[in-house]
Amino acid sequence: MADRILLSAGRKNIEACIELAVEQELGIEVMNFAFPDVLDGAWERDLVLYQQILTPVPGLITMHGPFFDMTPGSPDKQIEAVVERRYKHAIEIAQALNAKIVVFHANFIASLHNEEYRVGWQKRNAEFWSPIAEFAAAHDVTLAVENMWEFDPFIITDVLHAVDHPNLRACLDVGHAHLFSKVPFTEWLRVVEPYLVHVHMNNNDGKLDYHRAFPDGVLDYHQILTLLHALPNPVSMTLEMDTVDDMRRSLSYFGVTAQTNPSALADVLDAALDSLNDAGSPITPSESLDIAARIIESGILDDVVDSAFNADESISKPDKPRSKGDTAEHPRVTVTAD
Repeated sequence: MADRILLSAGRKNIEACIELAVEQELGIEVMNFAFPDVLDGAWERDLVLYQQILTPVPGLITMHGPFFDMTPGSPDKQIEAVVERRYKHAIEIAQALNAKIVVFHANFIASLHNEEYRVGWQKRNAEFWSPIAEFAAAHDVTLAVENMWEFDPFIITDVLHAVDHPNLRACLDVGHAHLFSKVPFTEWLRVVEPYLVHVHMNNNDGKLDYHRAFPDGVLDYHQILTLLHALPNPVSMTLEMDTVDDMRRSLSYFGVTAQTNPSALADVLDAALDSLNDAGSPITPSESLDIAARIIESGILDDVVDSAFNADESISKPDKPRSKGDTAEHPRVTVTAD
């Protein structure tokens, strides 16, 4: 299973993502070539660099394509020409990186609940994507159209059905489906399943598109992963999260135990100190307790304890004492001062 799990590697954490991917035999989703300043700048230099640093990655390589202001199927042919040029450039880069999937946003204007707009958008997108899919096939790349603002899955799948090309498939973004649609995840999955090759995963608060760890939000990833594992055709799954430590914490949901980064505890402590003590004054007892609570709630200590017991199988790990109101996944933490 690990070979189908990928880490979304941004420009600032690419080295740490590769380190974790090598450690746990995972893949990498490259974000660097989604940005216009790269595509209009020293992209050839970056390409050589990425070809080198991705060499040790044992899992699948995928790539996120350009998305800023991209309007595939635009009625303005000059705009559509820019989008086509950007997408073909991304596909060529993906081939050079041996990236097998490139993700592109559908970018339907979801505020327009207008049947005429929807029908026209789908027709123009089918016309746009057909030759792009052929171009991708010639470069040994599969395109995955990702839901962003779309309020129902048929907006995308109707286009995929019309194009009917094996190199034009779907990427299901779990967080986007929850935030921007009232359609249940189970229905999204049922509709896109015939076209699904790739999934983006993170958690959020139900209001904003945060890219948080699996435990840190309103989405139940135990249930979501159970549904994904039951699919007749396995899909690749990218942990699209802001920090590598969030990716590490989320790996346990797959049964993968990633060693906690030794600096993670210090990072949480530093953040707590910065927020509580900007003026540099001595930490009060109540502030010390708040820092302790933050460390406990971060889950880092649990990871450290788990790692210690896993390292010595002769030691039996005691059950956590629970108080009224605890759940198996989220034991209640109460910190009080004397």
